Amino acid sequence: MLRIRNLSAYYGSVRALSGVTCHVREGEIVTLIGANGAGKTTLLNAICGLVKKDGDLEFAGRSLKGLAPEEIVGRGISQVPEGRQLFAPMTVAENLELGAYRRYRRDSRDAIQADLERVFELFPRLKDRLEQKAGTMSGGEQQMLAIGRALMAKPKLLLLDEPSLGLAPLVVEDILATLGRLRQEGVTILLVEQNARAALKVADRAYVLETGRIMLSGAAADLLQDRQVTRAYLGRDYKEFTEGR
Repeated sequence: MLRIRNLSAYYGSVRALSGVTCHVREGEIVTLIGANGAGKTTLLNAICGLVKKDGDLEFAGRSLKGLAPEEIVGRGISQVPEGRQLFAPMTVAENLELGAYRRYRRDSRDAIQADLERVFELFPRLKDRLEQKAGTMSGGEQQMLAIGRALMAKPKLLLLDEPSLGLAPLVVEDILATLGRLRQEGVTILLVEQNARAALKVADRAYVLETGRIMLSGAAADLLQDRQVTRAYLGRDYKEFTEGR
């Protein structure tokens, strides 16, 4: 579904990604793990047209080269950014409506309402808080709203940047379980997650980024037991980790 070849990305004259090649197949959850500053967020922003880049990006067999961010959304890619980035003074309902802004010209109101009901099935608390200001919600509720807003664009590929950031463990568990449900419903997911263990447990495959380059890739279950990954990103020695599972 998504193919990236020899991608480099820049902030001004600083190169943040260098020669990244990776892919995401339809129906997968693929996770990107790595230390802070490794380039994970930059890769998502490059896909979405938010940073200067060169290289080849194809989505569903079509190039994304030269497309504006809103055009990329129209192709079927939605991002849930780090920190949620909701419109805090606006209500839950208004944030969800904005997620579907590109669809009002092409889709019926019934189709958009059906997707809104789907969001409520995933996150029932949002339906109870439609008139609440987004900025007054808990961190977990804001993350639900951010995901719901992205889903209102009806994406084929959902990009998530640190969805567990600042959330309690039980809320993180619920969010990751929802990602598994979305995958079952046909949404392909590219996940950036600092909690490497949690990400590898929910993902099908993974890429390890270091200083703007992909250093390792493979099945998530295999990387979860890889000595190098365990020591660098899971916070425990390989032997201790495997014996304590």
